[in-house]
Amino acid sequence: MIDFIANNQNFIYLLILMIFVGIELISHVPSVLHTPLMSGANAIHGVVIIGSIIVMGQAEETISLILGFIAVVLGTLNVVGGFVVTDRMLEMFKKRK
Repeated sequence: MIDFIANNQNFIYLLILMIFVGIELISHVPSVLHTPLMSGANAIHGVVIIGSIIVMGQAEETISLILGFIAVVLGTLNVVGGFVVTDRMLEMFKKRK
């Protein structure tokens, strides 16, 4: 593990930088743009689900199968949650009787 960290220090710095930039970017998004961004996130997670299903189908090791399954479950939860949140937000804009 230490060899991996020593050999890939630039990737760790990049990961930390991406986390900070992502937090700053998401915290400054106005609420009006929430629904379009959620739709984009759902599309991205759909690709994650398909990719993880492909990984599971070609898995030769148990760890690959487990990680693929976890990715399918988490991606599916994220997509379903995104649709629920988007539906709730769209309900706010409908006229009441």
